[in-house]
Amino acid sequence: MRLALGIDAAWTLGEPSGVALAAETGGGWRLLRVESSYGRFCGRDEPRGEAPDVAALLTACERIAGRAPDMVAVDMPLAKTPIVGRRASDLAISRAFGAAKAATHSPSALRPGALADRLRADFGAAGFALSTAEGAGIPGLMEVYPHAALIALTGDKVRLEYKAGKTTIYWPEASLDERRARVREVWRRIVGALEAEIAGVVEALPVPGTEVRGRALKAYEDRLDAVVCAYAAIAALEGRARAYGDADSAIWVPNGGDQSKAPGKQTASKPRRAKASTSA
Repeated sequence: MRLALGIDAAWTLGEPSGVALAAETGGGWRLLRVESSYGRFCGRDEPRGEAPDVAALLTACERIAGRAPDMVAVDMPLAKTPIVGRRASDLAISRAFGAAKAATHSPSALRPGALADRLRADFGAAGFALSTAEGAGIPGLMEVYPHAALIALTGDKVRLEYKAGKTTIYWPEASLDERRARVREVWRRIVGALEAEIAGVVEALPVPGTEVRGRALKAYEDRLDAVVCAYAAIAALEGRARAYGDADSAIWVPNGGDQSKAPGKQTASKPRRAKASTSA
């Protein structure tokens, strides 16, 4: 039974991070747990932002599923060297998905900065080497990008409009009620597409009603993105994901959706098992 852990990691300590764990079964993949913060995933009723405690996350996986994950997919810039600006991976994603309005945000030495360095180092110390364009080890740690993953998942030609806080940007001409209805319809589409890949998503992520507002909607989106990250990890484990970047950093995207013909795009058809890595 392989396990995929997805983390929608906040770039600052002030915001919580969604976490999702999926397991491979005889009938396919199944969602075991999804929470809106590290604390909730680890069994604490704490929806606050905090630095990731890798040891606690791995212990929680062992408690839930009996062992550590095979692949950890994180929506946060990660690299083998300190991140000070846009990387080869950011440029590669922008070439491949820019036409779909899914270029990456620019990281810096301050954001996520030391937070990303610590996460990568702590997972590395636990036996999860960072996967780059040189290949993916198992157990491994990989950077993913939900916007690109969703394009691959749904087959849409442009970035999905699914952030509740941006509905006035998406549909400025629509009324408030119309905007709320539209974003919920996009959520239903995403949840349905994820259910086809990971059983249990519909049950775990029922679309909130229009009475749900504020931070509760943000928590829902964090959980949704965490499952998207887990989906990207599953695609990599099954050999159907590509690495965009170089030997220092790479963003992994499930196959499909790439609209670029630019040269130099890094690909990987199947993860390789790292000889020196060990399970935590």
